[in-house]
Amino acid sequence: MSRQQSTIRTIVEFSGVGLHSGEEATISLKPAEANQGVVFVRSDLPGKPRIAVRPDTTSSRMRRTCVSTNGAEVQTVEHLLSCLAGLGLDNVEIEIDGPEVPGADGSALPFLELLREAGRVGLGVPRAEIRLAGPIHLAEGRGSLFAVPTDEGLTVSYTFEWWSDHGDIDAACPVFAPQHFTVNLNEESYAREIAPARTFVANVEAEKLRSQGLGLGADYSNTLVVGPHGVIENQMRFPDEFVRHKILDLVGDLALLGADLKAHIVAVKSGHELNRRLVERIQAQVGPPAGQAPEQRPESARIRPLPAGKRPGQAAAAPAAASTAMDVRQISAILPHRFPFLLVDRVVELEDGKRAVGLKNVTLNEPYFQGHFPGLPIMPGVMQIEAMAQVAGLMLTKRLADKKKLAMLLSLDKVKLRKTVVPGDQLVIEAVAVRIKERSGEVRTTGTVDGRIVAEANIRFMIVDIDSL
Repeated sequence: MSRQQSTIRTIVEFSGVGLHSGEEATISLKPAEANQGVVFVRSDLPGKPRIAVRPDTTSSRMRRTCVSTNGAEVQTVEHLLSCLAGLGLDNVEIEIDGPEVPGADGSALPFLELLREAGRVGLGVPRAEIRLAGPIHLAEGRGSLFAVPTDEGLTVSYTFEWWSDHGDIDAACPVFAPQHFTVNLNEESYAREIAPARTFVANVEAEKLRSQGLGLGADYSNTLVVGPHGVIENQMRFPDEFVRHKILDLVGDLALLGADLKAHIVAVKSGHELNRRLVERIQAQVGPPAGQAPEQRPESARIRPLPAGKRPGQAAAAPAAASTAMDVRQISAILPHRFPFLLVDRVVELEDGKRAVGLKNVTLNEPYFQGHFPGLPIMPGVMQIEAMAQVAGLMLTKRLADKKKLAMLLSLDKVKLRKTVVPGDQLVIEAVAVRIKERSGEVRTTGTVDGRIVAEANIRFMIVDIDSL
């Protein structure tokens, strides 16, 4: 049963400096009617233009999310939107007399305290819900997002790592260890575990941002500035505050959907641009939120599904080919493997010759668990690598199926087994082409469970004629 929409009871105000612009601004949060959603009003501009928070009014800039319409813009909206979503406040009008939402202390906690002070009013209208029709996977650079449907609200599993491109960090310092956090989001867990987490930046990166005219309002009091040996002139609220803040940002970006999302999101070092692309993909998959009446917005402003990978304003592409996903029957038509050695249950994304994402659901019925190990079932590393090799082979679906060829393993390089895989885990395998030739190829593969990398390897193979074997 969907929950009822709500708004705030009284008007509240907050003033401060924008983290990036350095400009003073005051926001005034006001009650709103059912189905209005969240709307910003630029009170400092002629005509006081209104900017509805929706996927088609959103853009992502370096390290922040913005909403705009007809030349009017509000920047760095993610912390405030995250807080509204975390508290389940659906309809709020936000007057602002500047270009950027105040940064407060770099977290959502000041907004949370302000909104709780304002109180809550139920509006007696069901809140729209979004249920995914199937898995969605996105990757860009070192970041990735994987969303799967659930019936239990929104759960986020996030993995954050500092990378070696921040050359001044001390890898031995505990603050630079990889951080992972999973949270089932509701008002209580959001307020306790996520809202207090502050934004952060590596000191070397802060200097670059300032040279680009960004971070002008950031200082040691509203941003965790991280130097070679840890946080400078501040103390962390959580040992894993960085990853919690990344979840805070993700929740704020997902709020652009204007509905309660029922999904488990597995994220690895995603940022605002990748988050926004996920919002677009969700919208493209499910269309407008269930229960949204057409008359809620004028025709020109109504949300329409976008094709996967497209942004507002781009021309619509032809529907995706059916080969973008494969079930076990289609997989069996490509790979010669059979029980108990077929180790891919489903392909959820496929760009033939470029990239594939496959799933392996690990169950106690796997025959190797009888001996590996009795009483302590652990999926053998070689089986994880084999599953990764099979996904790599499926990435070459058209070449292998149409020409009756087979990809034979030649060598493995940079193999790392980072974490045990046990019954009940879902192994998400991504294979990305490094170099593909007529008779050989190299593929970079990774396996993750709950967003954490458990195995990785570079796989080289030879493409041979099946008839020659």
